Amino acid sequence: MPENSSGHALGAAHAELMGVEFESFDKDREEVTLRFHAPDSFITPRGSVQGGLVAGFLDEVMGWAHVWATDHVEAPLNLDITMTLLKPVLAGPLVGKGRVVKRGRRVIYLEGELFDGDGSLLARATSTAIPTPRPVAE
Repeated sequence: MPENSSGHALGAAHAELMGVEFESFDKDREEVTLRFHAPDSFITPRGSVQGGLVAGFLDEVMGWAHVWATDHVEAPLNLDITMTLLKPVLAGPLVGKGRVVKRGRRVIYLEGELFDGDGSLLARATSTAIPTPRPVAE
């Protein structure tokens, strides 16, 4: 996995904050699997991860699906993200699966799913994005 000068394998300090670890990429399905760890600091008074932070996990996994599908040449620039929360997302280990649904020269359609450690589906998202050259860390 490529590293930037900050040493974060997935490209930025936010990856460390979310506890991101690369698990696999299925080239045929254009699907990436990432592992996350939701820290206690992400938990609201309701007892679950704040919704915007859940969207962050899904955004990360959808984006990396496109990055891996283009051999790390492109990165998506989101036009929109639609998210559905199906169950509370608790602190601890999570698994995200992101895939490219359709990729054109001007628009990309992505989807992602977030699971708990037992494999229960917690949230899903779709994104419409623009393909852009992948930024290179200095």
